[in-house]
Amino acid sequence: MPPGPHIDNIRGVGDEEEVVLVSLNSKIVFSHQETAIPETQNVHANTNQVGCFTLQRPSLYTQAVSNILWLPRASVSSDETGARVRRGLSAEKQLTLSACLRHYPKAIAWSMLLFLTVVMEAYGKSLISGFIAFPSFRQKYGQPKSPPPPLGDATTQARPYEISPLWQMGLQNGAVGCEILGLLLYGYVSYAIGYRKTMLACLTWLCLAVLPAFFAPNIGVLLAAQALCGFPWGAIQTLAATYAAEVVPAAMRAYILSNVNMCWLVGQLVGTGVLRSLIHNTTEWSYRLPFALQWAWAVPLFLCVMFAPESPWWLIRHGRQAEAEQSLSRLSNTNHLNVNDAVAIMQHVNTIEKELNYGGSSYLDLFRGPNLRRTEISCITWSCQALCGATLTGYAPYFLEQAGFEVSKSFSLATGMYGVGIAGGMVSWVLVSLVGRRRLYLAGLVTSVAILTTAGILSVVLEGSNALNWLLGSLIIFMTCVYNVTIGPVCYIIVAEIPSTRLRVKTVALARVVYNLFTMVNNVVAPQMLNPTAFRLGGKSCFVYAATALLCLTWSYFRLPETRGLSYLELDLLFEKRAPAGKFAEVQRRLSQTAYISMSRAEQLRSVWHGWLAYS
Repeated sequence: MPPGPHIDNIRGVGDEEEVVLVSLNSKIVFSHQETAIPETQNVHANTNQVGCFTLQRPSLYTQAVSNILWLPRASVSSDETGARVRRGLSAEKQLTLSACLRHYPKAIAWSMLLFLTVVMEAYGKSLISGFIAFPSFRQKYGQPKSPPPPLGDATTQARPYEISPLWQMGLQNGAVGCEILGLLLYGYVSYAIGYRKTMLACLTWLCLAVLPAFFAPNIGVLLAAQALCGFPWGAIQTLAATYAAEVVPAAMRAYILSNVNMCWLVGQLVGTGVLRSLIHNTTEWSYRLPFALQWAWAVPLFLCVMFAPESPWWLIRHGRQAEAEQSLSRLSNTNHLNVNDAVAIMQHVNTIEKELNYGGSSYLDLFRGPNLRRTEISCITWSCQALCGATLTGYAPYFLEQAGFEVSKSFSLATGMYGVGIAGGMVSWVLVSLVGRRRLYLAGLVTSVAILTTAGILSVVLEGSNALNWLLGSLIIFMTCVYNVTIGPVCYIIVAEIPSTRLRVKTVALARVVYNLFTMVNNVVAPQMLNPTAFRLGGKSCFVYAATALLCLTWSYFRLPETRGLSYLELDLLFEKRAPAGKFAEVQRRLSQTAYISMSRAEQLRSVWHGWLAYS
């Protein structure tokens, strides 16, 4: 890491409103007093002196000036905090992927451990939809489809049973409804007791909630058990992502957070595989054993999470600096990382957010000032997962069965879809770092609109043709791959990065609540659109999701910013100055070319974004 900039003999014109712009990689310093400066003045690093700005230029001037940091004048000139923040940010900016693996191996390992709780949840949530196809499960909890045969008829036990659509909807949405309550409670509980203790409480609750599901004598008890499982599921599905977003450096965030989507796929694949292995088992263990396997996930994870370090960001927010340093030491390789510098960054960001009145104790803080925009981005970005047409991928077995496949074979092909999704998730690891979040997300929405529109047109043109369901099934499998390369993994990255550090937990929780609300609507509407006895839209339902995906694309084009390579401090400043979405991607390019600042009071009052802006 290069040495810090020379900051001696910085003299400003005034004391109260002086702003100092310091380059981390050069000795250029600007000093500025908020006095009368014409609004039309442009200030660039290439000029020696403009208005009230003075430029101190070293003999060897480097044209490429990057990594600019705002610090209070007192921090730069009087104490060590400013130097620590500059050193820490400079070190983080210079981290490569290989350096992150060397510096933060334990942070990555603990993040992946918590991601296993998402695999566990995905497994548990995949069971009910699979059980509905199990004859033994339907016979235990369903109703006969036909009148009973004459007394003494040997076919009594062979009568077909089914779970009524009302109970199917209840089993699906009962858990989702309680997930919403669990998410809202999670925002308060984790703020008060921390991530580790919250996860331990969730795992304990889940172990107890599985008991009534395992022993359920009737479908009413099973519904109650699903609802009880919903409370911890709501917290688990967001806790792992928020924890990882706070313990890994910016250079690793995309690679780590994109794996949350992968964990959902792995959990669903495991669940589908377990059900596939028991499909010919006609005893009660065909549905009791999969429920019991949830304990095989929860108990070992509980024992491991007991030893997980708490998020240092959470500790800093609660004024526990010494514990934050200990936690960071457990998360990183102290031979390569200066823990004091890293903690100084956290304290600096936390101080700025407190001075900006970001709060953190109430959900109302999400709708105040710049946080309203951050809440909007998080909520709609996650909602796009439910509105982009990915819901139809869950109905691939239906189209495959209609195409002439046997039930068991369509089940096997649907299992293979998760393998396609996992392969797509691996491709996203490369693309998200090369292409960026915004471009990859937009590309996914554009492709989804094209696939859904094509499927809808084929449903009209080829109506009644035997080839139609083959084509629809193929398109849905292709969309599964596209979704898991683009929209699926990128969503988790954006939602975890966009919120302020003090409001991250509540913002992510609220975003997931909004997503779950749309999921509940999908659980009601999608089966009705596909059911031949209801709306009878069949493949034409793709037109509906093509329209919603187009709305998502329009919003994303105008409102979704690029967060690649930006630290949490940089994101705070960009949102505080209401930077347009396009400026987020531009900031890194411009800072690599020139250090510049425009700071008139009139410009601040208009909240026009002009680059790096200091807080004095």
